Amino acid sequence: MPALSRLAKNFGAIGFVLALLLAVTFLPPDNSLKEMQAGATLRACVPPSYPPLVMNDAARPGIDVELLRAIAARLHVGLALNANDAIGRDFNPRNWGLNRAQCQVIAGGVVDSDLTRSFLETAPPYAKTGWAVISPRPLDGFKGLNIGVVTLVSGLDRIGLASFLRGAGAKIEVVRTQDELVSGIAARRFDAGITEALLAARLATDHGLTVAWMPPELKRYGLVFGLWKGDVTLKRAINSAIDDLAADGTIAAILSRYAGASLN
Repeated sequence: MPALSRLAKNFGAIGFVLALLLAVTFLPPDNSLKEMQAGATLRACVPPSYPPLVMNDAARPGIDVELLRAIAARLHVGLALNANDAIGRDFNPRNWGLNRAQCQVIAGGVVDSDLTRSFLETAPPYAKTGWAVISPRPLDGFKGLNIGVVTLVSGLDRIGLASFLRGAGAKIEVVRTQDELVSGIAARRFDAGITEALLAARLATDHGLTVAWMPPELKRYGLVFGLWKGDVTLKRAINSAIDDLAADGTIAAILSRYAGASLN
C-alpha cells in the first residue's frame, strides 16, 4: 500500500505539471514585435532634454536618440519620439504616466538596476553610468565642502550618495538643473557638483572643469532602454539589434561623438 500511495502521488505531480504546460498554450500570444512592425514605427518615450542622451539639436540629437534611430533602421521601421517630462522624476517608472499607446521603449537615462527591472524589461547595457563629481580642481576629499547635486536619473542610489557625503563631512544642496549646478560652481556657491557620469563628463568638457568617478562605494550601473513586461518578441529583436550595433562599432562611434572629458 505505501508503494501504491507513493506511485499515486508521483502520477498526481506529473499530471499537475502537464496541466500547467497545457494551460500555458492557452495564454494570449506576445504580438509586441508584430504590432510594432504592422505600424512600421518604433515608438519611444524620452525626457524633453537630458544631455548628452537626449538633446534639442537636430544635428546632435543625443546618444539615446541616435542609438534608437540605428535600432529602428535595423528593424526596418521608422522612429517616433514622445517627449515626457515625468521620466526620471521619481524612482518608480509606473508614476511617469506612460503606457503602451505612447511608447514601446523608454529611453533617456534608464538605469539597469534591480528596481528598474522590477517594473520594466531592460535591453542590454550600452554604456556605464554612476555618480561623478565635477570641480574646478581635483578634490582630495569632501570634508567641509559645499556640494551641489543634480539627480536627474532616477535609478541611481540617491540615498547612498547622501549618506556617503554626510559621512564625508560635506554640505549638500540639491539643485534642479545642470545649468544651476554649473552656475553655482562658477559663482563659488558650490565647491563641486555631483551628477550622472555621462552628464558630468559633458559638463566638464563644456565648462573647463575636472571630472572623476565618485568612490567605488557608490555603485555603478549600465545604461539601458526599458520595455514593457511581457513584450518578449520585441525585446528579443531589440536585443539582437543592439548586439549587432555593438559588434560593428556603431555604438562606440555614437558614444565617441558625444564623449566629454575622460573619467578618472
